Amino acid sequence: MSALRDAAMTSKAWPFEEARAILKRYEKAPPAKGHVLFETGYGPSGLPHIGTFGEVARTTMIRRAFEVISDIPTRLICFSDDVDGMRKVPENVPQQDMLRQHMQKPLTSVPDPYGEYESFGHHNNAMLRRFLDTFGFEYEFISATEFYRSGRFDDTLRLACERYEAIMAIMLKSLREERQQTYSCFLPIHPKTGRVLYVPMKHIDKVNHTITFDDETGREWTLPVTGGQVKLQWKPDFGARWAALDVDFEMYGKDHSTNTPIYDGICEVLGGRKPNHMTYELFLDDQGQKISKSKGNGLTIDEWLSYAATESLSYFMYQKPKTAKRMHFDVIPRAVDEYHQQLRAWPDQTVEQQVNNPVWHIHGGNPPESHMVVPFSMLLNLASVAGATDAAGLWGYIRAYAPEASPETHPDLDAAAGHAVRYFADRIAPTRQFRLPDARERAAMEDLRARLVAWEGAADGDALQSMVFAVGKDHGFEPLRDWFKALYEVFLGASEGPRFGGFIALYGIERTIALIDRGLAGELAR
Repeated sequence: MSALRDAAMTSKAWPFEEARAILKRYEKAPPAKGHVLFETGYGPSGLPHIGTFGEVARTTMIRRAFEVISDIPTRLICFSDDVDGMRKVPENVPQQDMLRQHMQKPLTSVPDPYGEYESFGHHNNAMLRRFLDTFGFEYEFISATEFYRSGRFDDTLRLACERYEAIMAIMLKSLREERQQTYSCFLPIHPKTGRVLYVPMKHIDKVNHTITFDDETGREWTLPVTGGQVKLQWKPDFGARWAALDVDFEMYGKDHSTNTPIYDGICEVLGGRKPNHMTYELFLDDQGQKISKSKGNGLTIDEWLSYAATESLSYFMYQKPKTAKRMHFDVIPRAVDEYHQQLRAWPDQTVEQQVNNPVWHIHGGNPPESHMVVPFSMLLNLASVAGATDAAGLWGYIRAYAPEASPETHPDLDAAAGHAVRYFADRIAPTRQFRLPDARERAAMEDLRARLVAWEGAADGDALQSMVFAVGKDHGFEPLRDWFKALYEVFLGASEGPRFGGFIALYGIERTIALIDRGLAGELAR
C-alpha cells in the first residue's frame, strides 16, 4: 500500500490531482463530521443522460483516488433538485398536453406522463438510480423534496432568512437592473395552486422566519420558510446545500463556472466552508450542440449500453474531462478498443504507470484481464462482410483466427461480438456506400488479389498488413492512406476501417479473395 500511496501522491492523473487538493482541506485536523463528503447534483427536468452519469463516474474516480492517499472515510451523495418548478415540457416524453397543465409546479407534484410513478420527478429519479445501480456506484440518494419537507434543511433556511440582505447583495450583483427589482432568493410554493412563484417579497420576518408576498391575483400571503413551503432559487440553493451538508467536493459543467463565486459566497454567508470544485467541459451532439435533457439530443444511456459494455463509457468519461467532446454513436468503437488496449498494458506496468492508466480509475485499482483478441473495429467489419445476425455468426471466424478463444473463456469478446452485430445493423449498414475502383485502384487491387492467391505463409495480420502496404507503395499511392481508403470504400462501403492485414487474417485469405472478386465485378456497388 505504501508504494501505491507514494505513486498516487505524485501521479499526474487528474483524479489524484483533485484528491490531493481535497486532502489539503484537512492538513491541520480531520473533518469534524468524521468523513469527506462528495456530492453530485441532478436536475430531474428530463430523463437522465450520459452527462449525468459522467458527473457521478468522475466524482467516484476522485473519491477512489482520495481513499488511496487518505484514511479519512468518504461518502458520496447524489442530490436531486426535484422541488424545481417545471419551466418547460421536455420534447422527448409522452402526454405533452397533460404536462403543460402543470407548468411551474415542483417536479414531484407533476403527474408521471408514463403512469408508473408517483410523479414525473419520482419517475426521473428512479431512472437515474436505475442507471447508477447498473454501474455499481456506491452512493446515497437525496431528494430535495424530502430534504425540504422533512426539516433537514430548516436550520439553513432560517439562517437564510436572518441573513437575507447578505445573500441578496451577492445575487443582485449578477442580475440586470430590471431583474433586480423583483428578485428574491426565496420562491414560495403557492398554498392553493402548488406552483412555484417568482414574486417579489413584501416583508422578511427574521424573528419568526416567514416571508410575505402577493400572488399573481394580488392576494397577500405569509408563509414560513421551513417545512417545504418555500424553496430557494437555484443559485442560492446550490450554496445553501453545500453549507447545510458540509460538502467537501462537487464538480459541475463549464456552463456553471461563472456562478462559482456566487455559490461559494452564499455557502460562506450561511456559515459553511466552500467546497473544492472542478469544472468539466460540456458534451456535444453530432452537430456540435450542447447535450440537453429537454431536447433529448446526443446519446442516451441505454443507447450506449446497446452497443458496448459499461466500462467503455467509463473510459470515455475519464478522457480529458476539461476538453469538450462529441458524444455520438461514432465514438463508441474507439472507446471500446482503447479501453482494452489499456487493460492489456496494465499487467506489465510499474505501480507509477498503473496509477496513470485509465483502467486503474475505472476499476478502483483492480482491473480485470482483457480477452479481446479481436478489436471491436475489426468485429464491425467482420459483421459487415459475414452477414451475421448475432454473435454466434462471428464465432466461426474468430475461432479460426484465435483457436484458443470461445464464448465461455472470452466472455468480454462474446459480448463485444453481439454488440458489434447490433451496431453494424443499426448504425453502419443503413449508411454504407460502396463504389467501383478507378483504373489505378483496380490495378492495385488485382495485384493484391494475386499476392493473396500466391500467399504461402500463415495468416498473420502483421505480415499481411506489410504486404498490403507494399502493394499501395508499388502502385504509387501518396499518401498511402488513400490506398487504404480505397480498399475500405470498395470492399467495406466506408471511408475508414481496420488494419486491412488484420482484417484479412480474421476473415480468411480465401474469403478475402472472393470479396475482392465481388468488389471488382461491381456486385458490392450494385
